Amino acid sequence: MLPTYADIILPLALPKRTYTYSIPESVASLLQPGVRVEVQFGRSKLYSGLVERVHNETPDYAVKPILSVLDEVTVVTPQQFRLWDWMADYYCCTLGEVMSAALPGHLKLTSETKLVFNSAYGDNFSDLDSDEYLVAEALQIQQEITVEDARKILNKKTVFPVVQRLLNKGVLFLREDLQEKFKPRKVSAVRLAEPFRTQPDLLREVFTELSGKERQVEILMAYLALEKRQPFVRKQDVLTKADVSESSLNTLVKKGILEKYDREVSRISGYEDELVEADELSKQQVRALSELRRAFNVPAALAAGTFGAASEPETPAAKAASTSDHGIPAAKAAGTTNVALLYGVTGSGKTRVYVELMREVIKQGGQVLYLLPEIALTTQIINRLQKVFGNEVSVYHSKINTQERVEVWKSAAAGKPIILAARSGLFLPFQNLQLVIVDEEHDSSFKQYDPAPRYHARDTAIFLANIYGAKTLLGTATPSLETWHNAQTGKFGLVEMPERFGGLELPVMETIDLREQMKNRQMQSIFSTPLLENLQKALDNGEQAILFQNRRGYAPMLECQVCGWNAQCRYCDVSLTYHKHTDRLRCHYCGYVQEPAKVCPACGSGKIGLKGFGTEKIEDELKIFLPNARIGRMDLDTAGTKSNLTALLNDFEERRLDILVGTQMVTKGLDFDNVALVGVLGADALTKFPDFRAGERAFQLLTQVAGRAGRKNKRGNVLIQAFDPKHPIVQEVLRSDFLGFVERELKERKEFKYPPYYRLIHIELRHKEPKIVNEAASFYAKILRQKLGDRVLGPVIPNIARIRSYFGQDIMLKLEKSAPVLAGAKALIRHTTEVMLGRPGLSQVMVAVDVDPV
Repeated sequence: MLPTYADIILPLALPKRTYTYSIPESVASLLQPGVRVEVQFGRSKLYSGLVERVHNETPDYAVKPILSVLDEVTVVTPQQFRLWDWMADYYCCTLGEVMSAALPGHLKLTSETKLVFNSAYGDNFSDLDSDEYLVAEALQIQQEITVEDARKILNKKTVFPVVQRLLNKGVLFLREDLQEKFKPRKVSAVRLAEPFRTQPDLLREVFTELSGKERQVEILMAYLALEKRQPFVRKQDVLTKADVSESSLNTLVKKGILEKYDREVSRISGYEDELVEADELSKQQVRALSELRRAFNVPAALAAGTFGAASEPETPAAKAASTSDHGIPAAKAAGTTNVALLYGVTGSGKTRVYVELMREVIKQGGQVLYLLPEIALTTQIINRLQKVFGNEVSVYHSKINTQERVEVWKSAAAGKPIILAARSGLFLPFQNLQLVIVDEEHDSSFKQYDPAPRYHARDTAIFLANIYGAKTLLGTATPSLETWHNAQTGKFGLVEMPERFGGLELPVMETIDLREQMKNRQMQSIFSTPLLENLQKALDNGEQAILFQNRRGYAPMLECQVCGWNAQCRYCDVSLTYHKHTDRLRCHYCGYVQEPAKVCPACGSGKIGLKGFGTEKIEDELKIFLPNARIGRMDLDTAGTKSNLTALLNDFEERRLDILVGTQMVTKGLDFDNVALVGVLGADALTKFPDFRAGERAFQLLTQVAGRAGRKNKRGNVLIQAFDPKHPIVQEVLRSDFLGFVERELKERKEFKYPPYYRLIHIELRHKEPKIVNEAASFYAKILRQKLGDRVLGPVIPNIARIRSYFGQDIMLKLEKSAPVLAGAKALIRHTTEVMLGRPGLSQVMVAVDVDPV
């Protein structure tokens, strides 16, 4: 008997998991879990929902019929449904919110979805049927319509199948998918100029003319040698091989013998260059691989014919026995585990270890998911992997366009060997996932903040791997305290790489006491004398430097020196940051902009000055003290788009820049072999931030940015400017004393009931009226306290009381690490939210629940 009802997941934040719809006989044979259907929800709105289950159980309420089936094959797998269920449960959100985050835009259609005509398709509609033709014609004329408009044009209730077919044929885009395409990287290259390119025999005359001009001959010989074994020749490769300056190369360009050009190297489309063998493994890397295989019990798995075999769904009892208190797999038998931490210092060669493990997985026909905190800042990893694996690597993240996203989605389902992705890659439909690598696992960018689900990609990746029976490898030079604690207690395996690759020493690190510098009048603007001297020394040696300040803009505050007034945002309770390039004050929370005041609006004084400094001021002031230096700046203002960021990184790598000034962006994914000096200008702001994780973040950031110095050829130098150079964290960074830092920090965490010993749940309530949000928060906390007692802290006004015109109140739960306590607290939170929203006057209060905040 054909099923008569289907349980549908809708991409909305609804209290019920699924909603039941009746199945018309005409589509009953097409329905199966994982396909999308068109349904009506509410009075008139249409949505594409996902079939989770088909059955013959009659509900006790009147149901609406399914309008149409959008897919011939499933678009969501059973493993994805299991992941979604876990995320909705663990992160205390709705299944609809998880679905909305998981599916790419082309799989989410609603009646309000905006359709945009693809002009590249042209005006030849001969391959379209009558319904497709009418919608395409309307789009060509109006350029943009909604799905509701399409329904009116066709005079039909069911239009999603038509829209889906037009999407598949490339006739239209969805408005939300029209994001900037991930731009190909451009590298500076050289080639023979005409007529020598097509008539190489003419080069004999050139060599005769160049006799006696040794450097120019060396350049030409270096080019010809490189050309024989490379599809194209990078300018920097020629200069390095010939050991000459660019001025000698420019002489050959002026003579019309060589020419310079920009060569595009795609990061996403097919890899066209020759594949290269990975570097030979060092003794440390061989040992690390051996220990990882032993921890993962890989030899036995390989003998069975697979790296990590897909497992049958566990029973609730088995799952409870094999997982930690938040559903993440614990260690298996003694000595083996499904999760391992690779703890290696910066520059130890962790990526080469990843490559070897990936090769083993691919040989067995498995798939690897390689997660990175921010895909845009990891260009070198992408290039390195593509050189070894070529077209077996696909890149997936939110900034690639619709067609590319669809292609990667399909390729993952078809078994693409390597998926390199940001956190959104967790939602792909894998066929045979055997290994998940979480690189820089400590990075806070792995945490999703808004909207829900507010998940952590590291923890979610471990659960995803458990679903497939895969292994998880966490790699970092500065492990998060939670991960380190799990490794020390035996929940995760631990493999260490304490030495830099090639025997290179860690950089020499020194502090500069700013109080002493000011006392002796040695400060030059915001720079200490030793920092400027070392910058000049690096420039004189033809080396590069990185300066780190974790604050963008020119100055964070415009203040009256008479009455203390400062420029505040109209919509947030924060001061406005001055940006000199635009001569505007800007709010970094809501984007509000205004012109800087010339006189104080409070007292009328003209004594208004800027306080503090950001990356823009550092760049500006450097030009005064080092006028010949070529300076670049990497922050959200200059690297906000992929093309700008790519150009900036490329310029620094090609040595067209001498100094790179940046925010925490410069700590991630950068490996430049000519960086001799790293300067940290404001270490105090990192260590003094009012947050229990401030010390951990400061240690990680300072260690990571220091690791950019002296990466390949020589030992680097790191200078840390601070008013409190004796601070314990600064001293631990100087000594590279991670174990000492961990011991001290964990002792404090345990004493004050913080992770990893306790679990936190942060609840934020927001409303435009402070009186209403105060009432809501008091009521909410009162209900929680009745069951949870002193585990409930708050409500309190957050550090920033108002953001985007919404006033906030914070409640924090500190829960012991017990699965029943955690489950009970989440159930209580869901219940309390519904009760609070049902009270008169509180229905518009916004509630955001963040489990395991970072």
